[in-house]
Amino acid sequence: MPIEADKSLKHLNTFGIDCKARRFVTIKTKEDLKAVLATEKDKPLFILGGGSNMLLTKDIDALVLHIDLKGISVVSENESEVIIEAQAGENWHQLVQYCLKQDWGGIENLSLIPGNVGAAPIQNIGAYGVELQDVFVSCEALHIVTQEEKRFFRPDCQFGYRESIFKKEAKGAYIITSVQLRLSKKEHLLHMHYGALQKELKERGLENPTIQDIAETVIQIRKSKLPDPNQLGNSGSFFKNPVIDLDTFQSVIKAHPEAPFYEVSATEYKIPAGWLIEKAGYKGRRFGDAGVHDKQALVLVNHGNATGKELWELALRIQQTVKDQFGIFISPEVNVY
Repeated sequence: MPIEADKSLKHLNTFGIDCKARRFVTIKTKEDLKAVLATEKDKPLFILGGGSNMLLTKDIDALVLHIDLKGISVVSENESEVIIEAQAGENWHQLVQYCLKQDWGGIENLSLIPGNVGAAPIQNIGAYGVELQDVFVSCEALHIVTQEEKRFFRPDCQFGYRESIFKKEAKGAYIITSVQLRLSKKEHLLHMHYGALQKELKERGLENPTIQDIAETVIQIRKSKLPDPNQLGNSGSFFKNPVIDLDTFQSVIKAHPEAPFYEVSATEYKIPAGWLIEKAGYKGRRFGDAGVHDKQALVLVNHGNATGKELWELALRIQQTVKDQFGIFISPEVNVY
């Protein structure tokens, strides 16, 4: 388990930002993780998974722990459902594909979300009407200071919209090592009422789709809107869709009756951040090598040699313009370092 010095992270973050780690180690087993933490817990640490939900704005002056734990196993099952456990270093989309091959349902709407399994509970990842919390059973995590193993069940995680305890009071305290999910084996509960998905399924003539049909449709939609990080650096959706109060909502709709929206409650509404950014005039714009994707304004892209600082400056500019034009603050979904 060698520790490398001045390791480039360019190929370990989906934005393709060429920052360096002062010290770097790849973690393949839980025993390796405990051994490193036992000697390094009092020193600066930086936890790295799939590098998909982050923007690096500077070199990392710490020991970067690249969590590469692998394995998928069945914990328990009966005729109707199965509980599986996936290790934190497993690629999320590959896990979805594995489950689809077994005809296990529940995460098909979450196809092609970039990143690794260990980050999924932190973000409570979601797409097309489904969130991780819908199938989440528990996750195992290791306390960085004490090396105590703790299992967090769904209520413990305090899930919200792209939110969890791991982004609040437990932030930086634990390293997630595995995740357990409850999936259906038959009579799958299909989630196909999300606007874009419903439209695409109808156009494909899929009135009674299988979970495989839904996954393929989601993949096609995502590919049509989101660039491949291997070809154009990005981190997927950069901003969260803002939830606004009734007064703000009525003000926006009065000025822009065509604005898309989703009712969250009787007093709260969600307006797509991508629509706000596009309406603010940023879709497809480029500032040096930092830009906004021409097919989905919610996605910031690195056209080649943009620095993390340049992308963050663009994000702040977009944030301010949206605030000035609509009176709405859009928060980053991506973690900025």
